[in-house]
Amino acid sequence: MAIADVPEYAHLTDADVEALAAELDAIRTDIEADRGERDARYLRNTIRFQRGLEFTGRALTMGASRRSVWWAGAATLGVAKIVENMELGHNVMHGQWDWMNDPEVHSTSWEWDITGPSAHWKHTHNYIHHKYTNVLGMDDDVGYGVLRVTRDQRWRPFYLGNLAYNTVLALFFEYGVAAQHLELGKKRKTPEAKAEFKRDLNDVGRKIGRQVAKDFVLFPTISGLVNRSPRAARKTASANLLANIIRNVWTNAVIFCGHFPDGAEKFTKADMDNETQGQWYLRQMLGSANFRCGPVLGFMSGNLSYQIEHHIFPDLPSNRLAEISIRVQALCEKYDLPYTTGSFPVQYAKTWRTIAKLSLPNKYLRATSDDAPETASERRFRDDGQPRLTSAIDARTGRRRGLQSAIADGRTRRRERASA
Repeated sequence: MAIADVPEYAHLTDADVEALAAELDAIRTDIEADRGERDARYLRNTIRFQRGLEFTGRALTMGASRRSVWWAGAATLGVAKIVENMELGHNVMHGQWDWMNDPEVHSTSWEWDITGPSAHWKHTHNYIHHKYTNVLGMDDDVGYGVLRVTRDQRWRPFYLGNLAYNTVLALFFEYGVAAQHLELGKKRKTPEAKAEFKRDLNDVGRKIGRQVAKDFVLFPTISGLVNRSPRAARKTASANLLANIIRNVWTNAVIFCGHFPDGAEKFTKADMDNETQGQWYLRQMLGSANFRCGPVLGFMSGNLSYQIEHHIFPDLPSNRLAEISIRVQALCEKYDLPYTTGSFPVQYAKTWRTIAKLSLPNKYLRATSDDAPETASERRFRDDGQPRLTSAIDARTGRRRGLQSAIADGRTRRRERASA
């Protein structure tokens, strides 16, 4: 099932893990020392671009007398919301720009344009998800309490609706973010826990109220008054709804591409026992996935196309992740670790394939629970029954033989068994 011994799975010795950590620490030191005006300029330009897009989108939706203008307004506003959500909100609240000491773009002061309160998200995402990434029973992002995304989750008839649940989640993703911190299925027995839940629920209710009032009351009312037409108000409201859906679906796709394609591994709580910084780095590298992109796709994803690098360095500026990725790939080559990436359509298709597969009981699935595309463990390499595999040097080539080579060898053995 899930990985219980990360160094063994990675085929690395303890010394290898610590050496890897030292090299990653050096990358962090280099980037922190080099942060400066060009990074601040990137952020300011992004803010100006986003605000210009939002103003244009709002203006178009106000005067959407023709269908083409309505579509243009909704699309423009949708892109503005994506940029605000991904490249600004998500990254600012990670503290990526706190070094500027600018209260406008500080992690403690940013409130983003979705229904989930930023304070709640910073706890569930920055702390829980990034500290316990893909650890079963600790990271709620593993299925969001709704989806079955690993065979470690016991199958129940409820999961037959996996595809339908993910469709609804994608369309209304901001409400999923708002609900996540509430832990609605959790039983609260003490008065303190019940009082805390009530406070959190009130916070969510107020944030949803503000978002609904802005997009579906304030701007439609202004549109109706300006155009002297109730129909104009309705068209503005519907354009705002579509803009929110565009943002929600895109955000869902980007996040799922970073966490649920083949190769994004899951872990057990045993991994957390006395975890060193090096082991934490290694778990982030194994538990995340990238997708290939150019500058436009990278920008529109909030540079989460570099999810591996983001998980290693969540508080380094997003505009630096592309250059960091070159050095991380070199380390993966050096230590013979997989660098999980692919095209955006392929990575996203793999997430939907996994969600579709795991709607079914395990008896209908091929491969074992330790050696499947969506679920793996160190036991996949124990054909000889021997635990604690570590790195080795190939006597013929002089190169390290680690996890990447072990996975390739396993595929070869499976093909040979299938053809025998």
